[in-house]
Amino acid sequence: MTGGSATSSLAGIRVIEMTEALAGPYCAMMLGDLGADVIKVERRGTGDQARRWGPPFLEGESAYFLSVNRNKRSVELDVKDAADHAVLGHLIDGADVFITNNPRMASLERVGLDPKSLQRSNPRLVYAAISGYGHTGPRAGLPGYDVIAQGAAGLMALTGHPGSEPMRFPTPMADITAGLYALIGIQAALYARDRDPGGTGAGDVIDVALVDSQLTWSANVAGTMFATGERPPKLGNAHPSVAPYQPVRCRDKPIIVAVGSRPIWERLCGALGAEDTLMVDPRFRTNPDRNRHRAELIPLLEEILSTRDAASWVDAFRTAGVPAGPIHFLDEAVADEQTLARNMIVELEHPLIGLVRSIGNPIHMAAGGPTYRRYPPRLGEHNDEVRAEVSTGAGPG
Repeated sequence: MTGGSATSSLAGIRVIEMTEALAGPYCAMMLGDLGADVIKVERRGTGDQARRWGPPFLEGESAYFLSVNRNKRSVELDVKDAADHAVLGHLIDGADVFITNNPRMASLERVGLDPKSLQRSNPRLVYAAISGYGHTGPRAGLPGYDVIAQGAAGLMALTGHPGSEPMRFPTPMADITAGLYALIGIQAALYARDRDPGGTGAGDVIDVALVDSQLTWSANVAGTMFATGERPPKLGNAHPSVAPYQPVRCRDKPIIVAVGSRPIWERLCGALGAEDTLMVDPRFRTNPDRNRHRAELIPLLEEILSTRDAASWVDAFRTAGVPAGPIHFLDEAVADEQTLARNMIVELEHPLIGLVRSIGNPIHMAAGGPTYRRYPPRLGEHNDEVRAEVSTGAGPG
């Protein structure tokens, strides 16, 4: 799906992105989707390290890079070169947002890209720093990737089945979460800045760490640990507090069933034809009862479910008002009619590759929502264009 709303909420906002890999690029792409003019500043000759992450490569372009860099322009600059540094300075002086993922503030200070230096010449600048551990605390400055954050935040130790080794979540959830938290912080800072009726409001400095962001995924599990003082165990696909709330096997394959209340439990039993058995069994009367007797409950459910195929049961449960759904492979998920109806697949024409597809922006708005205007840029594709804007003082493109 191409295009989007006629207006964009961040139109007129200029973002200078000096990041690599995923968290920063993802944040900047979301800002671009919402209408901001995003200029991606890359190392001369090599660019974002993700440009070399593969295979697969399409006409020399990394599929990884293509997935998180739409709605941007690319300019190559060497911050150690005086002329390039001057260009970068002009860009930042005219920007609303600067995003960096350099973990070492001392390195940023050496090249004049720390918050104090940049806000001295552009007080309205919103400065967003994304790093592995943040810029405070005993581990400030250490490098970090998504897998480091997944391990350090305690989530890998919870992922997988009881007795298994720690398991990385297969998609970069720490990176994406950090990118989204940075996005929230940037939008809040822009709102606070622009509430000043005189238009002289100061920017802010946002410090987002991958480890902090990953830790937030433990919210309810940590709540239980704080309440009990006990280290949470691995539960595999089971929920620690709700039952049944997990995959259950039907005749051909498993589905998901989620029973979060007494009425839903009763509707589930009705759809299963188990009003006189499971529904009146004292072991399963309440959610705490079902949690205590989960090992007995699930085989009994699956005995009934084994009489019909998954699709038939999903339809029956949805008709009965029981939250249930299929377990899709990714190719099935992106082709699902709901996914397509929600315009969650973006298609953009690339001059080398042809049609490039990526996952869309999930923010749906009546007005001012996402638009998809630019394919992921080739390295330095907009060098001349951006330099010309600097020389003429042109605003967001």
